[in-house]
Amino acid sequence: MKHFIAAAVLLLSAAPVPASAQNFELEKLFPQVQCMALNIYYEARGSNLADQAAVADVVMNRVNDSRYPDTVCSVVKQGLKDSNGNMRRNKCQFSWYCDGKHDRPQDEDRWVEAQSIAWNMVEENKYRGITEGATHYHADYVEPRWASTLQLVGRIGAHIFYRWE
Repeated sequence: MKHFIAAAVLLLSAAPVPASAQNFELEKLFPQVQCMALNIYYEARGSNLADQAAVADVVMNRVNDSRYPDTVCSVVKQGLKDSNGNMRRNKCQFSWYCDGKHDRPQDEDRWVEAQSIAWNMVEENKYRGITEGATHYHADYVEPRWASTLQLVGRIGAHIFYRWE
């Protein structure tokens, strides 16, 4: 219960709290929610609720699949590293994570929205199952070569979702 109260205070406080303070508290108290919120923000910011929830559901499906890491942050940050242990540019499961840009949300309204969806998905299991087990997705304007090797689940918003056969 105290976790919910802390998150509610951070997300719904009437007194304005600088985004940097909110990010610090969220990351410190709920690192898995923070990772999920960043992924929602960068993968589906500005999309509809169903699309954002579907992006989050794919992360949770991967967490529960033995082929992937077992935490939200490990799934979100999964990618190839160079010989020095640094992430290789554009070689991550989620492109925003290793695109060379900073990962500080700039759109405060969309960031709060992403945090709320992340909390609901990670802490409350809300929206779970919306992708019917999908472990992959891509934006509707790209055609990745891996898509033909997986079972098509369907389209939600601006993304197309797939799962293993």
